[in-house]
Amino acid sequence: MPEVLDQAEIDSLLAAVAAGQTDVALAGEKPAAATLPVEAVGQPRREVSTYDFTRPERVSKDHIRALASIHDGFARNFGATLSGFLRTIIDVRVVGVEQLTYSEFIHSLPNPTCFVILQAPPLEGQMCLEISPLIVYPIIDRLLGGTNAQLYIPQRPLTSIEWRLINRLVERALAHLSEVWRNLIDARFEVVEVESNPQLVHIVAPTEVVVFITFEIKMGPCAGTMSICIPFNTIESVLSKLTTQSWFGYKSKGASELQQRRLLRNLTRSRVLATAYLGQTTITLGELRRLRPGDLLVLEKRVSEDLILQFEGRNKFAGVPGQFRGRRALRLRRTAEIDEPL
Repeated sequence: MPEVLDQAEIDSLLAAVAAGQTDVALAGEKPAAATLPVEAVGQPRREVSTYDFTRPERVSKDHIRALASIHDGFARNFGATLSGFLRTIIDVRVVGVEQLTYSEFIHSLPNPTCFVILQAPPLEGQMCLEISPLIVYPIIDRLLGGTNAQLYIPQRPLTSIEWRLINRLVERALAHLSEVWRNLIDARFEVVEVESNPQLVHIVAPTEVVVFITFEIKMGPCAGTMSICIPFNTIESVLSKLTTQSWFGYKSKGASELQQRRLLRNLTRSRVLATAYLGQTTITLGELRRLRPGDLLVLEKRVSEDLILQFEGRNKFAGVPGQFRGRRALRLRRTAEIDEPL
């Protein structure tokens, strides 16, 4: 009689086939027990992931997402500022946030390029800001009155005049960086040095891990990238504040006392249009055509009623007309209603 498999052997065989550890036995053949690995019996196969020791992941995924959220706000604010500065629509967005070694970051950059070394006390160490020539030269052309039509991108370092023009753009970028980083630490980003050849700049060791944040800047048909390189030892002290939960739970702070005084000072210097109305009436187009100098128009307001004083088209005060130092004047008596007729 042919041999019959018992239940334990059947269960072991099914588990091995389901895990892909062995081939299905031919009909009538009993599988050898030695072909079944011990880990396959009653256990799922474990997946093994590779780890590259030359590129250690020292920044967690939560920190990466938090950095992306922070610089997302920077991109929106910087894009709005650039649009007003260049008098055209500028779109700035975060393309990606990743960690790599400093040597990989340097070798990924073009040469020459617009390379700026930064510091942000009290953060330790230095950082890098790189702006691609593909967008630097169109911005310079725009600042000098060009049209960006078929613009030639020269393969040369920036001149002193071009650096001074781009410095105005960099200053606005650093102001917004300081603003968004203030939620983590009161750091002020400053320019330390500028360079055209990134290969000559060594702010950290080549094998040191850095966080590489890439932005895309679009201006009409022109587009280029802007990159921020932050070494790990620079942000290591604030990593505890870079958790996703604490960042998204952040509530915007109110304006500081200095900001309030600055706003008040600027508002008090603003000019507004003030208009006092004697009254109003309605006439036909025929009556308007027949009007001649000396004709009288009967207004709907009585002589005893107050005149309405409007600021920028909105009712604000009511008063009586008069004369002050030889000029027409209006003595304010009360606050006007919003819908009070003229």
